[in-house]
Amino acid sequence: MSTRLTGAVSAAVALSLLLSSCGIIRDLTGGRIGAQGENENTSQEAAEEVSYPELPFVRQARMSIEDGNDVQFELTVNSLENNGEYLMLEVEHNFLEPLPGTVTGRNAPVRLVDPISGEVMRGLRDADNNDENYGTYFVLGDPFMPTHEGLPTTIRRYFPAPTEDVEYLSLTGAGVGHMPGIPVTYVDDFTQAPEPNAQDYIDPDTFTQDPELPEEIWYPDNVPEPGLDTSASLQSIESFVDGPTASTTRSGDQETIALHSDNMFGVDESEPTAEAEETIRQAAQSLRENLGPDVNEITVIGHTDGQGAADYNQTLSEQRAEAAKALLEEELGTEFTFVTEGRGATQLLAQEGGADDEQARARNRRVEFAYQVPLDDTTDDQGGEGLDSARRHVGPPAPYFENTEPFTTVSHNDVDLHVYPMVRDGAYLVQMVGFQNSTLQELEADLDVDEAVIPGSPAQYTEGTMGGFRLQEPDSGIIRYVVRIHMADGAYEDFADEINTLAPGEQYFAIAVFPAPALDVTEMTLHAGAFGEVAGVPIQ
Repeated sequence: MSTRLTGAVSAAVALSLLLSSCGIIRDLTGGRIGAQGENENTSQEAAEEVSYPELPFVRQARMSIEDGNDVQFELTVNSLENNGEYLMLEVEHNFLEPLPGTVTGRNAPVRLVDPISGEVMRGLRDADNNDENYGTYFVLGDPFMPTHEGLPTTIRRYFPAPTEDVEYLSLTGAGVGHMPGIPVTYVDDFTQAPEPNAQDYIDPDTFTQDPELPEEIWYPDNVPEPGLDTSASLQSIESFVDGPTASTTRSGDQETIALHSDNMFGVDESEPTAEAEETIRQAAQSLRENLGPDVNEITVIGHTDGQGAADYNQTLSEQRAEAAKALLEEELGTEFTFVTEGRGATQLLAQEGGADDEQARARNRRVEFAYQVPLDDTTDDQGGEGLDSARRHVGPPAPYFENTEPFTTVSHNDVDLHVYPMVRDGAYLVQMVGFQNSTLQELEADLDVDEAVIPGSPAQYTEGTMGGFRLQEPDSGIIRYVVRIHMADGAYEDFADEINTLAPGEQYFAIAVFPAPALDVTEMTLHAGAFGEVAGVPIQ
């Protein structure tokens, strides 16, 4: 291929593979002293049993091409270096089939993830050069790169360094699913790339290539200068765990317990019911167990449902916060500082007005406790007397693994869903699935989840392609929703892949990420939206 179209194909490939816009074993030697004084070293004990293979890691998958076509490709991770300010990821991508069209970039965005803290690193872009990716290029500021079918091309991309030192990170996206356990090498200076030779063999204006290319093609490397503002590319995961009487949301180092007993507060009532009082007292134990070191401030927030006037709801929500604060003070004493807020009906958790209106309003009449937690907490918190939904469970980072065989296959509207064993990666569970078109024609996967949504569920965790997927613990019944990535501009996106047009016969990998259960939980029930319920999915 020697036309400009060849370059367009490769350019989008590079973007799709490496920069479209989960870890460490961080101080697992000492554990944490729990509420009862036990030394909780579950994560360390598990880490000692893990063997982490060395690079390179190789994974094959399919890349989406325009008009529903796609191509088999191979991604090889060669190295991941950290110079204290940036990460440098070096990979090779190799097209194993002829390219039938232009790559659309519809594959899942590439992310590096710390599965302990939940930090997400996205690729850095050069504002001075047409906002193109820092790293490998052919013509600076131009997104196009030549394509070499059957000749692996080395690509470098740069990311912000995580906040804390890490030993392992996970790579997700690019259609390859989940590649955990990538070792991080600490360097003073990034390894120098070989002298570029691409323009000796390829015309930068016409992209015409010499008939005979060398065995290796190297391109120039645009390395970010020190001192860049990387805040927009360093993001955090927000998780949501839902139990019968309470749910817990964690975003970065902020955690919020929301109490939502069906009768937490009666309509127009500011005093909690007897059942709610017991739940608040139980939540007090969770606060003791979860608060970060040297953190003693707890914000108590009252909410109402959407009925009534705004002024009335504001006053009622403030009264509910004060009533919950009084119960917490009885349980926790004077060692904590309490701040109360009322937010009326301005932050409805569940969407009202639908068929599940009664359940949604009950969920919205709630009180929340917000506080700070350690970003690098590695405790598997299985003990204590607090709420089950407020316990955080952290294992070691997962080691790299080759693709396994599916656990089972379920079908819906001519699409087979291959469900693979879940992978526990730090504080998260990664569910990989394969979508496969069983017909002889292209089709769009029907993932409508309306009938699968639990009445009163928070809308932001049940919408989207795979955002409607959820996990349920067989014994406790606790629901774990797909986590969301908190973007720098305040927006969110599901940490779950979108599914595009499916070509006949081929399998397309996709992942959904969830907060992890306790380390002794070995299987979960997957609610796979329109594909229904899959019981007993094992955790590896």
